[in-house]
Amino acid sequence: MMATSSSVSESLMASGVSGRKSEEIADLIDLFSKMQYRAKEVNPRVELIEKRCLELFGRDYKYSVIHNTNGEVCGHYPRQIVFLEYECTEPNKDRFESTVQISKLQDLVNRSKMARCRGRFVCPVILYNGKHICRSSTLAGWGELYGRTGYNYIFSGGTDDTWAESEEVLEDDIAVRNGEVQLFDKVRGLDIKLLRYLSVRYICDLMVENKKVKFGLNVTSSEKVDKAQRYADFTLLSVPYPGCEFFKDYKDRDYTAEGLVFNWNQDFVDAPLTIPTCFTKNLNIDWSEYQSWDLVQQTQNYLKLLLHIINNDEESGLLVHCISGWDRTPLFVSLLRLSLWADGAVHSSLEPAEILYLTIAYDWFLFGHMLPDRLTKGEEIFFFCFNFLKHIVSEKFSAVKKQRRKNSQFKDTDFTVDDLCQLKSRDRGSVTSLSSDFSLITDDAGGGASSLTNESMDLLSSQPLASSWRKGPTSSPQTVMLNRPLLLDERLSHPLSEGKSSSSSSSNQSEQGFTRTGSSPLAVPGKRCPSPPERQARLEAVREVFLAAYSSTVGLKSSVSSPSGAISGLLEQFARGVGLRGTNNIV
Repeated sequence: MMATSSSVSESLMASGVSGRKSEEIADLIDLFSKMQYRAKEVNPRVELIEKRCLELFGRDYKYSVIHNTNGEVCGHYPRQIVFLEYECTEPNKDRFESTVQISKLQDLVNRSKMARCRGRFVCPVILYNGKHICRSSTLAGWGELYGRTGYNYIFSGGTDDTWAESEEVLEDDIAVRNGEVQLFDKVRGLDIKLLRYLSVRYICDLMVENKKVKFGLNVTSSEKVDKAQRYADFTLLSVPYPGCEFFKDYKDRDYTAEGLVFNWNQDFVDAPLTIPTCFTKNLNIDWSEYQSWDLVQQTQNYLKLLLHIINNDEESGLLVHCISGWDRTPLFVSLLRLSLWADGAVHSSLEPAEILYLTIAYDWFLFGHMLPDRLTKGEEIFFFCFNFLKHIVSEKFSAVKKQRRKNSQFKDTDFTVDDLCQLKSRDRGSVTSLSSDFSLITDDAGGGASSLTNESMDLLSSQPLASSWRKGPTSSPQTVMLNRPLLLDERLSHPLSEGKSSSSSSSNQSEQGFTRTGSSPLAVPGKRCPSPPERQARLEAVREVFLAAYSSTVGLKSSVSSPSGAISGLLEQFARGVGLRGTNNIV
């Protein structure tokens, strides 16, 4: 059996994702790949994106808006910055009164924006258990502070065009005069007031430098090297992570992150990994080995750390930032949002295509990621983010795993689909292992992966993973039913069954599996393989939708100089998995 779908839209329809939603994501990525968002240059397509984001946020939250209409606060932040106040469903939104003084927040934002590079102030973007996860750029140096208080800034409408072409603004760190100290005290003092108003206690700095250096001069700054120790009351974590330039190596290695290790011996790298012991002792990670980790291990371990931080404190929030706050910062903000969503902890009513749209549009596009520039340079950190989802499907990355394990017989063990199939068949007296010619699912580094043959992939291409993620007809927003995907012969017999709610017999619901019959390599008489766990199914569905939309718009380009066949393997796997074999969407 060979999948012969001729369009991305058709393949996603087969996955249970509506044509409208798939086209919506493809249109978003297409626009994103051609322009960088600027608040003062908004067209009707951008207005639709802004409106859609507000609608998606409003599904699960009561929110207020920080106004940035013409970019007067920050030229490459959203015109309508969403402040999530509390989680609630639509019928209950008017039953509560907000304790947030949005006018005070707006005032703090306006007054503190000068403290950070490019005016990218501390901005709350995720609300998790009443705590704000925030993003920003790093601290601005004196050169930028004085420049922004001058004539150009006053009459530019706050669009920051003066600094648009440079990576950072130069900071003369030779001598600090009294006037400069007073300016830093005032501006950074306001930044600290904003952090405290948002109850942020933890600051994770992704910079590999203490201070960015260009042409022999220091540029910008960071909390960890503030000479006056103004940020001493915060818990500062230095978690150095490679900048967007490193992701050209990722692209040149045919989008293979395994084995790709950053060169920590470069002259400009001077920020060591610094994490309080209270966060390291419970994660079972040897942090002293961080310079030997490849890109997969490093990203996994940093994400585990961030999740541990937000679960360790019942009241305090988290700030994540790099230098400019539009490459590494959205990478981890997006991974946090998707990981928490997969656990049902945030945006609980959104479907895979909807959470994907929200995080691309809001976390990346509307916060100014320069995708056209990055694509031109081959720095594909944006693609890496969503392709990386295959590495965090494990329960190890679950923020709610402790609660789940109380009712779980599997405890801390990670199971692949193959493991679960064997567990189910063990009671029937038979265990059948799958062929390893072709990998379908990649778990976290060092973990196992169920493997399927090419022929098996053809079989599975008619049943994309997204189809296994559907809500039950009576489920609450916090409840997700994993229903058995229809077999191909069942689909042919029941063409309308995809649109029906799943209300099959209790045996089908309890098994949550699919049966293979006939001559398939997976066929085992009397055996039922369970569907992937809920978290895994959700993240795989998001990744599948993203790959389909990305392939139909931007596409992947193999390195000419690379002799490896990794890219062809990735694309072949994807094409078979979502029914795109035979198209030329990915080049």
